[in-house]
Amino acid sequence: MAPRTLLIPALLDDWFPLLQHAFASKDWEPVLLDEDQGLADLGLRHFHNELCYPVFLVAGQVLKALGSGRYDPARCGVLMGQAGDGCRGSCGIRLTRKVLDRAGYPETALLSLNVRGIDRNAGLPITLPMVRRALAAAVWGDALALLRNQTRPREAVPGAAEALWRQWVETLGGSLRRGDGLTRRRILERCREIADSFRAVPTIPRQVQRVAIVGEIYTKYCRLGNWNLERYLAAEHCEIGTGGITWYALYYMDSHSLKGSSVQRRIYRLLARYLTGIQRDLRDILAEAGYHALPPLPELKRQAEGFAPLRCTVADGWLITAEAAAWARLGYRKILCVQPFACLPGHVFGKGQYAALQRKLPGVRLVSVDYDASTGEGTVQSRIRMLLDEVLP
Repeated sequence: MAPRTLLIPALLDDWFPLLQHAFASKDWEPVLLDEDQGLADLGLRHFHNELCYPVFLVAGQVLKALGSGRYDPARCGVLMGQAGDGCRGSCGIRLTRKVLDRAGYPETALLSLNVRGIDRNAGLPITLPMVRRALAAAVWGDALALLRNQTRPREAVPGAAEALWRQWVETLGGSLRRGDGLTRRRILERCREIADSFRAVPTIPRQVQRVAIVGEIYTKYCRLGNWNLERYLAAEHCEIGTGGITWYALYYMDSHSLKGSSVQRRIYRLLARYLTGIQRDLRDILAEAGYHALPPLPELKRQAEGFAPLRCTVADGWLITAEAAAWARLGYRKILCVQPFACLPGHVFGKGQYAALQRKLPGVRLVSVDYDASTGEGTVQSRIRMLLDEVLP
């Protein structure tokens, strides 16, 4: 039989174009959802408004796709990452299941992508080929995002960095589909080729602002969750600093996955050591080309001592503060802290750190931005403009 359609709701805009190939198999053909109009309103028809904003958007995007007529609901599955953490990280897939049943799509499968053993009856099997493709896609995605964001503010031809990013996504996507170049040596060789190509983009001297983005994973990485924040900052000629997905993956291994069985912990330690080594080499490659990145996660964590409560591992926990402090060391003195409104773990363990962090980072300005269906665009943009227009001493 032909593979079924695996619908992937938006989340990691700079990584899913590559990561989708990790989920392809004889059973599933991945499709990235791109619906972006009226999603929150559609989601709110099925949830009460005390749930967090990403829940509405994910449900709305799935429902809109299934109702578009482009897919056969009986031959579709929906892939949802489940961290096994607080709030939607544990209950999102169950809430969405109820919505799909009520909306008339009980035959549509929901697949949980997790390493915590939750939702066992709906888990997407994780195979070694999938892990190898996902690791390569994550590292290449990090390199591409960092290089594009640091090249774009000074490009001589508008759109050149974005066009080069798209060319590499197409090229690397082919490698991932074929399973080529997935060894550590070849992954890093590709990173060097990518860095050389971005260094060759014609640039002009231009005074730019460096702005870092930290916060909750959906609003940090997804254009739907942050209302195209990256595009807005790029139009203001800002050099954007955003931590790569491998940093988040290592944070998760450090604070979440190591709670499993002894066998699981041994596997995670080996995987974390492998990925940390690649991060260190990637950072060296970028530095040789004149670019920069956050320190590898173990070093990032050590540098966060005194800034972040390292026992705070709920949701994005100490990673938020650690990244903010690290970006400040790299010269990003303006930092946007983004959260979805009504995310209780985000408000307690995310926003709860900002005031203390601001006191510990003199000369740096942090501005917190909440995204929600009930918030006006003008309210959000006014807070962003407050940060961009401020003249720091």
